[in-house]
Amino acid sequence: MRLSNLADYAVVLMSAAARQCGSVPIHAAMLAEQTGIPGPTAQKLVSGLARAGLLVASRGSGGGVRLARPAAAINVAEIIEAVEGPIALTSCVEEGRHDCALEGSCKVQPHWGVVNGAVRGALAGISLASLVKPLPLAGGVWGGPETATPTDIPSPNLSRKREGRIEA
Repeated sequence: MRLSNLADYAVVLMSAAARQCGSVPIHAAMLAEQTGIPGPTAQKLVSGLARAGLLVASRGSGGGVRLARPAAAINVAEIIEAVEGPIALTSCVEEGRHDCALEGSCKVQPHWGVVNGAVRGALAGISLASLVKPLPLAGGVWGGPETATPTDIPSPNLSRKREGRIEA
């Protein structure tokens, strides 16, 4: 399973909007510049995210878009669904779909709803606010397992004081 580029870009764009503290309007062109998303694509996403109620648009001088709710109250599942529609891992979990060749004889079909719900629940458990916080350095890699404590993280200062001398 892979997100479409548009869904990926929507999460990136919403994260950039959240970094603006959510209350300061920002233009789609500025979001495009900050994220590297092509301008027309950013504009299309802004329109769709506003229609979905995740962004609020205002016109005029000082206008632009801002988050419709605090970043902590917006989750990744909502952003993806604003672009892609309901999250559905297989066609048999979509309401009204009956295009599976195995329909009627599939023993797994009754369980796909549980699997789909677990994936959607996991995405719904990730807030937009959590995506704008830097991950701690762990194992020498940003975003690695959160095993490092602040005392485990080496200081960026290469100078060390030893025996009254400072060594580089």
